[in-house]
Amino acid sequence: MRLARYLAADGRPRVGVVDADGVTAIATGDGVDGQAALLAAAMARAGPERVGDPVALATSTLLAPVPRPPSIRDFYAFEEHVATARRGRGLEVQPEWYDQPVFYFTNPAVVRGPDETVRGPAASRALDYELEVAAVIGVDCADVASEAWLDVVAGFTVMNDWSARDLQAMEMQVGLGPAKGKDFATSLGPVLVTPDELPAVDSGRPTATMVARVNGEEWSRGELADIHFGWDEVVAHASRDTVLRAGDVIGSGTVGTGCILELSTVHGRERYPWLVPGDVVELEVAGVGTLRNTIA
Repeated sequence: MRLARYLAADGRPRVGVVDADGVTAIATGDGVDGQAALLAAAMARAGPERVGDPVALATSTLLAPVPRPPSIRDFYAFEEHVATARRGRGLEVQPEWYDQPVFYFTNPAVVRGPDETVRGPAASRALDYELEVAAVIGVDCADVASEAWLDVVAGFTVMNDWSARDLQAMEMQVGLGPAKGKDFATSLGPVLVTPDELPAVDSGRPTATMVARVNGEEWSRGELADIHFGWDEVVAHASRDTVLRAGDVIGSGTVGTGCILELSTVHGRERYPWLVPGDVVELEVAGVGTLRNTIA
């Protein structure tokens, strides 16, 4: 099942089911922002009651499926990304990276949805995209066993963990962060797909081709199943000795080749320059959809 938040004809946000005919409102889709209704529908794992006729996606304004996550944890779970990024600084992958999945917290107050503009920090001249998938927690939970991870995940969406690389590099020199290099925007969308929509999800490593395009040109291509730590391990670790809330976002981290930092390390900055105003970034994940944003 594919679920979306969108603007209805009256200008109010609604929650609907997305299929070949478009998006159709569901009976429980009202509310301040519809986030709770979307999560409840996803966790029900069954087709909710629909209201009215479908609206064509081409004429719909889709919104971030989870506009107000209680928290956003972004993991660092793809070995190729870690190795390439560290190689650019003359470093090897730390042995400790293989011991457990690690993450950082980013700002849940600056979520951006499909087709929204994104403005980088005024002081930055090194704006980057990061091609990721995010799992969204559907129920409050704690200490989730790895074999029970699907019981608490409402679904998956595309995530762009925007990065100001120059600010990030300065912050990381003192061993804390990233902070201002990250907390200006995180994009989510275009829809939330329930886990059964992705092949091999029961393995903890669902398969999905991941592609990033800048101004229509393909820059990045990776595979979700290449994640080093499976989603079972990631969710169990995120919930260990703490509480996850419904709506919490758990990012995969950047897939291999999935950012300009990596691409320019391998191929050079002239070939892969930092983003500038007017650039259009599209992140596409097979089975989930395409998340598009324009740099302001």
